[in-house]
Amino acid sequence: MTLGNDKNRNKSPWDDEVPAKPAPQQHPDFDDLFKRSQSSFNDIYSKFKKNDSSNNGIGGSGIFGLIAFVLFALWLSTGFYVVDEGEQALVIRFGKYERTASTGLNYHLPEPIEYIIKEKVDTLRKEEIGFRSAASKDSTAYDSSSLNNSTNVKEESLILTGDQNIIEINFIIQWRISNLKDYVFNIYNTRETVRNVAESAMREVIGNTPIDKAITDGRSTIENETKILVQNILDSYQAGVEITTLKLLKADPPEEVIDSFRDVQTAKTDKEREINRAYSFQNEVIPRARGEAAKVVLESEAYQTEVVERARGEAEGFDLILSQYSKAKDITKKRIYLESMDSLLQGMDKIIIENQNGVLPYLPLNKLEGVK
Repeated sequence: MTLGNDKNRNKSPWDDEVPAKPAPQQHPDFDDLFKRSQSSFNDIYSKFKKNDSSNNGIGGSGIFGLIAFVLFALWLSTGFYVVDEGEQALVIRFGKYERTASTGLNYHLPEPIEYIIKEKVDTLRKEEIGFRSAASKDSTAYDSSSLNNSTNVKEESLILTGDQNIIEINFIIQWRISNLKDYVFNIYNTRETVRNVAESAMREVIGNTPIDKAITDGRSTIENETKILVQNILDSYQAGVEITTLKLLKADPPEEVIDSFRDVQTAKTDKEREINRAYSFQNEVIPRARGEAAKVVLESEAYQTEVVERARGEAEGFDLILSQYSKAKDITKKRIYLESMDSLLQGMDKIIIENQNGVLPYLPLNKLEGVK
């Protein structure tokens, strides 16, 4: 059996150049293989019978040939294997990638010529960064109670923020195999690589984020940015890995200073509350004062207009009276006298007394009905 003359077969899978995608492989025809094996067995058996009849017994060479054929057939039968749903298998020939097997029953040349590498490509794998839970090695799915029974790993969890504070981060990352060939050949220890890349990416993102944002409303942003960064780095490695989930479980100051940090945060909160209260009072008092000032100004302007217009009207009235007085002075003087007395005596009680022969008759006009 030869490996062929294709120059790509002489390249190592660890070469820098990305190998070209292999052409579809033709799988062995099982019916044809069985027919060839049966034909060979019949030929050997016929020769064995012929030698047996000519030698009136079983020769040593015939027995050896039969045993060798049986062992060869058993060796060939070891090449059958099954690829289940959610799995992929790589066929390796003399240490070099040959083809990717499809789901179902498959065949490869028995070892040491070819062997297979099978992996569950649909299975989610979980990595814990900053802590280790009791079931970290066996569990693959995200569990919200992972921190309940866990051990903190200080060298992974302590990270410097963008404003020179220290924060303690615990997070999990879930991934699956997206390209089995890259997963097997391009990375030596994929799980450790994913862990290191995730930790490095998280340190970069947190290093550009203030601590207040990291522990409050910036968690989703940190998760998204870190996930994208991890995927980009692994793609540059051609690791054959897809990141499905990155979840922050803990983002707090270190336990040694958490009380002091909470005091500082409480002071900041009180400061913000007092500032907001002052702004609220300012927004309430200043508009009201401005409104009252505008009201006074408008009232003053209205009063000014009223007084000026009244004075003008009175002046015009005096001018008219003067013009009439100049035409008929006695009549105008009497009319002015009567109008003045009418305006003066209009709201007063009036008693008229006439002296006749020493008797003063009394007429109580104020008590008469309809007279004021």
